Amino acid sequence: MSFRPALVALDIDGTLVDATGRMPEDLRDAVRAIAEGGTPVVLSTGRSWIATEPIAEHLGLPPGFSVVSNGAMVVRNPPLEIVFEERFDPAPTLAKAAERVPQARIAVQDGLHWRVSQEFPEGELQGDVVVESLEELAARPVSRIVIRDPDSTDEDFLEQVGDLGLHEVSYFIGWSAWLDIAPEGIDKAHGLQRVVDELGIAPGDVLAIGDGRNDHEMLTWAGRGVAMADAAEETRAVADHVTGRFDDGGTLAELRRWF
Repeated sequence: MSFRPALVALDIDGTLVDATGRMPEDLRDAVRAIAEGGTPVVLSTGRSWIATEPIAEHLGLPPGFSVVSNGAMVVRNPPLEIVFEERFDPAPTLAKAAERVPQARIAVQDGLHWRVSQEFPEGELQGDVVVESLEELAARPVSRIVIRDPDSTDEDFLEQVGDLGLHEVSYFIGWSAWLDIAPEGIDKAHGLQRVVDELGIAPGDVLAIGDGRNDHEMLTWAGRGVAMADAAEETRAVADHVTGRFDDGGTLAELRRWF
């Protein structure tokens, strides 16, 4: 095959770590070796930077880029520099959400911090979290909205939020009863395009691996988009290749194909 990765873009949850946050040591060593060998490794995740930084440190990645908040923010670290952040007016979306799912907890991402309508379950939001009224949450542009209902099933929540009609933003469901809302046209591929433009790398020379609905654009944008076997059928369908399950070492197997 003529393809050879000039950059590796990696989702975190379900690709580098399991549901408990565990990262296999051999996977960590392989990712670190790729980066130390001179091929940029870019974490591309729905996590905020605060929640991404421990993963970058655990991997021992050299200074470089990360695409966080589903592409709404690109950072360079260390030292930490916010290279790009896309914001939008949250007021219309918050009004619709409050009407349709009044019981839900709402968070907005404000730079590296969170402002919330009420506390989220412990461990779900990392960094500084401030409780505010809906009016205060809607008062200034943000880079992301999260709607969360920990007391609802995934099916009930999808039924409630599925027809919000949010034409001004794009959105996807994360885990059960969790809705991420981002600016229109902003996704992981958008953030990665910023990175490759900076580095002078073509998207066709990027290897991307992920497992979620928020990885679809990244997997189709990259020269080789690889889905985990654990991923939903719709995610596997958009990928160029499907590797093994996470617990079976699927991420490592794909990396060892090239490095």
